[in-house]
Amino acid sequence: MPARHVGLRGGTLSADITRARLRGLARNPALPAESLLRLAGDERIDRWDLTARAEWTDETFDALAAHPGPEIREALAQSAGATGRQRARLVGDLSIRVLHAVVEGPPSRWADPLPEWAYRRLAEHPEPVVRDMLTFVPGVPREVVALLARDPHRGIASAAQALLDRKPFEPTSMGRDEAVHFASALSPWNRAQAAADPELPAEQVAALARDPSPQVRLAVSMRPELTERQRTAIDYHIGPEDEVPVLDWVLAAGPAELEACARSAHAGLRRSAARHPGLPARLIAVLAADPDPAVRLLLCENQAAVPVDLLVRTYREAGPVTAGDLPRHPAFPRTDLARHASDPDWRARVLVRFDPTAPAGLIDRLSRDEHPSVRAGMADDPRLTTARVLELLADPATTGSAAANPGLPRPLMDRILAGEPV
Repeated sequence: MPARHVGLRGGTLSADITRARLRGLARNPALPAESLLRLAGDERIDRWDLTARAEWTDETFDALAAHPGPEIREALAQSAGATGRQRARLVGDLSIRVLHAVVEGPPSRWADPLPEWAYRRLAEHPEPVVRDMLTFVPGVPREVVALLARDPHRGIASAAQALLDRKPFEPTSMGRDEAVHFASALSPWNRAQAAADPELPAEQVAALARDPSPQVRLAVSMRPELTERQRTAIDYHIGPEDEVPVLDWVLAAGPAELEACARSAHAGLRRSAARHPGLPARLIAVLAADPDPAVRLLLCENQAAVPVDLLVRTYREAGPVTAGDLPRHPAFPRTDLARHASDPDWRARVLVRFDPTAPAGLIDRLSRDEHPSVRAGMADDPRLTTARVLELLADPATTGSAAANPGLPRPLMDRILAGEPV
C-alpha cells in the first residue's frame, strides 16, 4: 500500500498528494537551484514534471544542465519555458540523446527558437549522427542546410541537398508497386497507407473508397485529386475528438487550392489548411468561424495573426488542459481578462489568472470559487497572501498548484522535499 503521513490537522496525506506537491514545487519559481537538484533525484516525480516550469532563471537552468543524468538534461532541452538561448547551452553536451532533444526542441509551437549559431555549431559536430539529425527536423535555417549540403559525409550532404531542392511539404510515395501491394493487405493500417499514397492507381483508389474499414475510407477521402462531390460520396466520419493526419499536399497548396481546402466540407482538409504556413488573413477569418472546434484550436496553435477574441474563445471552449499552450501565443491578451471573473463558465473564470492588472482581492475571491479548477488556477498566483496559500496547500484539489506559489515559505518547501507532513 502507498505510504501515508499524518498531517498537521490530524488528517492523512496520501502518496498522490505528496506527488502533487512535489510536482508543484518543481514549477515554483522561488525554489532554489539546490532544492531543484534534490527533486531531480526523487523517484516520486518524473523528469517532465521536473522541467515543466513556465520560465527559468539562468542559475536554475544551468544547475539542472549540469545534472549527471542525460535523461534529465534531455527533458530540460525540451522545456517550453526555457529560452532558446538557454537551451542552446546544451549544444556541447556529450550525450547524443540530449543533442537530439536540443535539435527537436520543445513541443510548443510558440517556444523560443534556438539561435542560428547553435544550429551552426551542431552542423559542425564531429559525430555524423548529430549532423544528420539536422536533416530530419523542421526549423533548421536554410543557410545551415546549405552548409550541410557540403558535408564530407555523402549521405548527409545528399539529404541536405534534397531538402534544398524539395518543395516545402512535398508528398512522398512508397512507390506504385508497393502501394498496390499494401492496398490488398489484411491489416487496415497498411491499406490506409496505400489509400493516401499519391502513386496508387485510380482503380485501387476506387476500391478502397468502399473499404469496410472507416480508417481506410477516411484516408481515401483526403486525396488531393478528388472533387468535393467525390469526397462527399465516400462514407467517412470525423468527430471533434478524432485525430486525422496532417496533409502535406494541403500544407504545400497554392492560393486557389488552399482556398478550396479552407472552404471544403471535409473537416480533415480544413484542419490541415489551418496549419498552412502561408495562410492569408482572408482564410484565417474563414477558419476562425469554422464549426469544427479542432479547426479553430489548430488555427490558434499555428497562426500568429489570429484574432485575440478567437484565442480567448478557444481557450474557454477547450479548457486549460487541451488549450494549455495558448497563453504562450504572442497575441494572447494580458489585460481585460478580469471581466470574466463572474462568467458562469468556469473555463472563462480561469482566464483571470493571466491578467496582471487583476487586483489581489479578485484573485483571492476566485481562489475560493465553487469549481476546483478555478481554485487550482489561482493557487499559484503570487498575489495571494501567505495565509491563503497555506489554506490552498491543505486542500487536495489545489495542493499541487499551491506548492508552485512563490509565496510558499521556504521552511515548508523543505518539509515537502523531505516528505514531512505540512
